[in-house]
Amino acid sequence: MKPTTLTALLGASATATVCAGSAIPIAAEPPASRSNSNTDRRIPSSYESAVMGRRILSLTPLGTLATIFPEDSSDETDTQERRPPSVAGQPHSLMEYISDCESNSKGNPTLLAISIATSFRNIAAGSNVSLAVQWTPPHPPAKRIQSSPLTEKILSFFRPTSSDSSDSKDETYDPLPYSAANLPRFSLLGHIERISEEQIETDEIAKCYTKIHPDARYWLPGNRIHRSYFVRLVVDQIYWVGGFGDRAFIGWIPVEEWNRVTREEWEAVRLPGEKKGWKEWSLGGGEDL
Repeated sequence: MKPTTLTALLGASATATVCAGSAIPIAAEPPASRSNSNTDRRIPSSYESAVMGRRILSLTPLGTLATIFPEDSSDETDTQERRPPSVAGQPHSLMEYISDCESNSKGNPTLLAISIATSFRNIAAGSNVSLAVQWTPPHPPAKRIQSSPLTEKILSFFRPTSSDSSDSKDETYDPLPYSAANLPRFSLLGHIERISEEQIETDEIAKCYTKIHPDARYWLPGNRIHRSYFVRLVVDQIYWVGGFGDRAFIGWIPVEEWNRVTREEWEAVRLPGEKKGWKEWSLGGGEDL
């Protein structure tokens, strides 16, 4: 099918596309104070943002799982860990492998819980939980966001020269070749629920999970090292930051919308950087790149 533009879903010119005939609703035009008459830009709806979020979840293998240390850390594992008493009640966040492996997915991430892991011990002790996910484009934009000449001059002062660099041959190295602030990210708040053995077998959860994370086969349930089990993060709330606020939705996505997104919908959209040659935009009133 010929793709058609789903206007201003991501960034000024980092526009997501959707195949013709998809059933993504188009929101009413935003207030004039939030629109840009020069580019006919509008703010995407929360549902359009949910569709993008569900695609990000399906394509992103890593997230940051946040929990809270329990007030009472008297169990044997905590003692062996020599956990400082002062961290009780403090937030704790670490990278976690994530996936979207349930056949009738409602956007609840699939995790492989390791019982000895700090995050899952916190959860077992009653901690609240949230998962932060961000979109990382596989390809850099054709050109970077441009600043004013004065700003570029100031920034150039802080950039390493060839003599400062450990590899003087690679003067074009850019450790972050895109504007992360201009790309979508979100936080899923909810609770952990164990996936039944029947569903693990029916949905082939282990096969799906290890396709995304091949190394995880060494700590699948039944391994000889650690006790592990598959769980889902049941999403109760979604906070979304689609990019810069003059062109992206920022706020809470209703969980009903998040759950309602179909596979066909999120498979139809394309995110910035999925294809080569995508464009960022220029700061200081410049034209889109």
